[in-house]
Amino acid sequence: MVHQHGDEHQIPDEHRNHQKPGAWLPADHRVQHEWLSRQVDHVDKHGAEALVPVLQEFKDLIETNTRIYMYFTQMWEEVPQKPKYAKDPTGKKQIRDYVHMLDILNHVLTKGPEWTDAAAGVGMVGVPMVGIFDYVMGTPSGHAAFLDPDVNKMLKKVLNEWGKFLQSPDSAYVLGDHTEGWFGETANKDIMQKYYGYTSWDDFFTRRVHEEARPVASPDDNSVIANCCESKVYNVARDCQLRAKFFIKGQPYSILDMLAHDRLASKFAGATIYQAFLSALSYHRWHAPVSGKIVRAFVQDGTYFSEPLFEGIGDPTVHEIDSHGISVAQGYLTALATRAIVFIEADNKDIGLMAFIGVGMDEVSTCEITVKDGKHVKKGDQLGMFHFGGSSHCLLFRKGVKVDGFPEAGRSANVPVRSKVAVVHSS
Repeated sequence: MVHQHGDEHQIPDEHRNHQKPGAWLPADHRVQHEWLSRQVDHVDKHGAEALVPVLQEFKDLIETNTRIYMYFTQMWEEVPQKPKYAKDPTGKKQIRDYVHMLDILNHVLTKGPEWTDAAAGVGMVGVPMVGIFDYVMGTPSGHAAFLDPDVNKMLKKVLNEWGKFLQSPDSAYVLGDHTEGWFGETANKDIMQKYYGYTSWDDFFTRRVHEEARPVASPDDNSVIANCCESKVYNVARDCQLRAKFFIKGQPYSILDMLAHDRLASKFAGATIYQAFLSALSYHRWHAPVSGKIVRAFVQDGTYFSEPLFEGIGDPTVHEIDSHGISVAQGYLTALATRAIVFIEADNKDIGLMAFIGVGMDEVSTCEITVKDGKHVKKGDQLGMFHFGGSSHCLLFRKGVKVDGFPEAGRSANVPVRSKVAVVHSS
C-alpha cells in the first residue's frame, strides 16, 4: 500500500487537537455497539451480497484449512450468550458465525470509518474491523487464530484491498458533509475541523504538517531529542531486557522480539524505551528524533489483530480493560505486530546508535518508510508514515545513554510532533 503524495495540505494548528488524545475505539463502547448494530441490521435486512474476491479467498481459506476452520468456528461459539456480549437482552449475538462475519466485512469494506450520533453520544469507530472482531479477539480460539501466520497473510491481503479503496476517490465520500461524513454535523461536534481538498480518505490521514505549526525543537542542539509522532505518552521504561515475557499482563519490553532479532538488536541490552500512542485522529507521519545516518530501515511483517489474554484464558472483556481498547496492549504489540524498524547512528556521540519503531495496530498496520539505508537526516526530517488511522511508536536508547526529561505518562494531551521529548547529557 505504498503510493506517492501530492502537495502539502495546510491545516491551521489551532484545529489539530480537538480529538480526545489516545482514543482508539469510542470512549463509550455503546457507540461501537450501536455502529455495529447498524451494519448488521443493514446486511440482515437487505441480504448478503456476493463476496468481493479477497473475502471469497478468505472464506475458502477458512473452509479448506482444518485448523483455521476450527478457530473461526469456535471463536464465535466462545463468546458468551448473555446481554453484555449481545445485541439485545435476549442474548442474540451481533455477529453469529464466520459466514455472517464475512458478510458484514463485505459491507464495511466499501465504506470508510464514519461518525455515529448514538444514544450514548457522538463517536467514531476509527477501526471498523476491530469493531467486528472485538469480542472474538479475546476468546481462546480467537487468540490462536489471530496469531496464526496463514490467517495474518490473509488479513494482510484484505487490508491491502481496503487500503486501495481508501486511497481511491470513492473513499472521499466519507469526508463529505452528509450525516455520517467526517465534515458533517455529527463529526464537527467532535473534531471541529471543516477543511476540504483531500483526494481520498488516505490522503486526509497522511496530510502534511505546517513547518510553522510544528517547529523542530532546538534544531542546532543535538542534545535535544525531537518527538517523532504527534502522540500521547504510554510508557517510559529503563534497563529493558533482551528477552522478556511480553505476553503477560505487565507487558515488559522484549528487545530481541521488538527489533525482529536483527543483527543490531543485541546492542540494545539494558535500553531505555519511550513509547507513545497515535490516536485515530492524530497526524500520522514520522519524523527523525535526531540528526544522523540511517543505518538500517525495514518493515517487519507481523500480526494484525492479536491481543494478549491478560485476565486468564478466554476473557472476552480484555478489549474493554479501559475506554481506550487495545491501546492498553501497546507493549505486547511492539513484539508481534507489523512494524517499521529504523536504526539511526546519531551525530551526537553521546547517543550513538538508537532505534525508532513504528508499531501497527489492528487495521492500521501499513508502515511506509520513506528513507533509505545510508541517508543522512536532520532532526525533524520525515522518516515515513502510517496509513489509515493511529498506531504506536517507540524510541530505543542504548544502555549508558543518559537520557531524561521525557513527558510524564498519563498526561491528557498529545506531545506535539517535532517538539522536545527528551534531553541527552554528556557521559
